[in-house]
Amino acid sequence: MNEIVELKEDVSQSPLYSEDLAPVPAAGRTWNMWHLAAIWVGMAVCIPTYILASYMIKSGLDWVEALLIIFVANLIVTVPMALNGHAGTRYGVPFPVLGRASFGPLGVHVPAIARALVACGWFGIQTWIGGLAIHAIGCAIVGQDVSSELTPGKFIGFGLFWLLNIYFIWKGTESIRWLESFAAPILVLIGLALIAWGASKGGGFATVLAQSAQMEKPTAQLTGDGRLTLRPLTRVDGSLKAAEYRVAVNGPIDSASWRPLAEDALTLSLAELGAAGDEPAVTVQFRDGETVSSAVAAAPPTQGGSRLATWLFWLTAMVGFWATMSISIADITRYAHNQREQVIGQFMGLPGAMLLYSFVGVFVTCAALVGFGDILIADDAPWDPVSLLARFESPAVVIVAQFFMIIATLSTNIAANVIAPANAFANAWPKKINFQLGGLIAGLIGIVIAPWWLLDHISNLLIFVSGFLGPILGVMVADYFLVRRARLSLADLFKTDGAYGYGSGVNVHAVVALAFGVAIALAGYFYEPLKWLYTLSWFTGCLASLSLYALLMRGRAGETRDA
Repeated sequence: MNEIVELKEDVSQSPLYSEDLAPVPAAGRTWNMWHLAAIWVGMAVCIPTYILASYMIKSGLDWVEALLIIFVANLIVTVPMALNGHAGTRYGVPFPVLGRASFGPLGVHVPAIARALVACGWFGIQTWIGGLAIHAIGCAIVGQDVSSELTPGKFIGFGLFWLLNIYFIWKGTESIRWLESFAAPILVLIGLALIAWGASKGGGFATVLAQSAQMEKPTAQLTGDGRLTLRPLTRVDGSLKAAEYRVAVNGPIDSASWRPLAEDALTLSLAELGAAGDEPAVTVQFRDGETVSSAVAAAPPTQGGSRLATWLFWLTAMVGFWATMSISIADITRYAHNQREQVIGQFMGLPGAMLLYSFVGVFVTCAALVGFGDILIADDAPWDPVSLLARFESPAVVIVAQFFMIIATLSTNIAANVIAPANAFANAWPKKINFQLGGLIAGLIGIVIAPWWLLDHISNLLIFVSGFLGPILGVMVADYFLVRRARLSLADLFKTDGAYGYGSGVNVHAVVALAFGVAIALAGYFYEPLKWLYTLSWFTGCLASLSLYALLMRGRAGETRDA
């Protein structure tokens, strides 16, 4: 069996054919294992990766658990990356074309557009984050503090970074390869530099990491027995960083009076605070001299969820973080030299880079809790590097550091969130839309989805979206490996009436299997007793669709020769 199959038949007149969707010839396979590893470093080293572990710690996990889940999840998701990447390397075509074998030339638009829309959402989020870095540079130049509010300057930065992304889209895939190869070593060095800064600022590794325990529980929490527990940050010596507090019950915080904060009085009676009703709205704020914390709402009493359930939730969310790429990885591996290089390159790049930068995020955020005296509560910690770097006093340091954040975000956005939707939109109208126009459409959708709002709902969105993406992967893996034994008719992928035409252009079995997988994955979202199915949505949906599709397609493989 030849490792790379090239197109021998002229199908250029087919309505399914375009230059952007055509198989990459052997001479065009210019990406080796280092390029593939670099592209994963470039994609993984981004601000969402930086803040992932922080979100997990805020949910009650410690930093070791958070990093272990991230590493295991990325080892898991690299397996389907390599499996789905096999078809891309072997046949040189992108995901929407490969999907024609399982879904049909019309049916493939359902998974392709679904995957594209998810990528557009991520494109918008990353572009907003990159715009914040540009805004921080502008603030450093004019000597202005970065506001936490939505300001015109942030939207101007968003627009400028959007245009920068469009430039690389218009230059094409070779410019993307150059960008990733250029960015990868710089991004690794930035991570190591941030760790060195954190160790210096926080008094050493052990001291810094010990601060993560202060992020695991809410700043203010109702205990369920009519009491309120306060958890302002403490210094390394154990003393409280805040000197006073005020509590508002069912009213504005500004109307509440400041009270001295004592280390032996961090649990308060709601009755003494004037609370009435079973579920009072409690807001808390702290201050130390002129420094005043954000006002935070008291968290409700802790529910009796198991540690295992929390683990499984975050494991699925972490797999869901790259679920889109596991579907469309052929968009990248179609440029690889051979199978060995695509597999090794992916395993070299993804799990390690995700682990490193998640650790950087945890370590540097913990160092900020120690090193910055004006951070009184964990909620005010600079969870993302743009906010952290904006706190540096030297404008030159801020400008240089934010420039590197721009490179990191750009390299992730272009590779992870542009190639796939550009190919999906090009596949929808092959003779009308090319890669550049498809990328422009993705960029426009990335604006209208309001990424400044979407970013605040990222963890729950990852679980929900996983319920759609896992089943797509299940159908494609089952079709390629179980039904067709990794053998396709390359020319027929470009024919409306070929081996994969299915008469109507839609493989009903694939659609049924996809719908079944989505229903299984999301059942727990609507029906509480089946919540575990939703907690594991990517896994349950993928396995359900894979199993049903393989069952429905027994003996229906059709033409499976290499041609």
